[in-house]
Amino acid sequence: QVQLVESGGGLVQAGGSLGLSCAASGTRFTIHAMGWYRQAPGKQRELVAAITSSGSTNYADSVKGRFTISRDDAKNTVYLQMNSLKPEDTAVYYCAHYLSRTFVSASPNYWGQGTQVTVSS
Repeated sequence: QVQLVESGGGLVQAGGSLGLSCAASGTRFTIHAMGWYRQAPGKQRELVAAITSSGSTNYADSVKGRFTISRDDAKNTVYLQMNSLKPEDTAVYYCAHYLSRTFVSASPNYWGQGTQVTVSS
C-alpha cells in the first residue's frame, strides 16, 4: 500500500515562501513520476507541477518561475518550493504518485491527504 505524507503547509503573507514535502512509502519511488496538485474552494483540482523518474519537470503556467519541484530518491521524498506566493495560490495542496515513470498522458494512482496553504494579501 502506497502512502504519501505531506508536510510544510501553513499561512504566509503575499510575496513570501513556503516549502512542501511529501514522503512516500510502500513504493519503488525511483521508478515513478510524482506531482503536486492543488484545489481551491469551489474549483477543480489542478496540476501544479510534476517530475518524472529521471527528473524532467512540468509546471502550470500560473506557477512557472515561482515554484520548483524536486525529488530526493534516497529519501523517497518529493518537494515543492513556492516563492513569490500570491493570494490566488491559496488551496489545499496534494502530493500525487503516478503509476509510470512519466506524467505525460498519465494520471496519478495514489494521493496524499493534502496540506493547506493560505496566502494572505
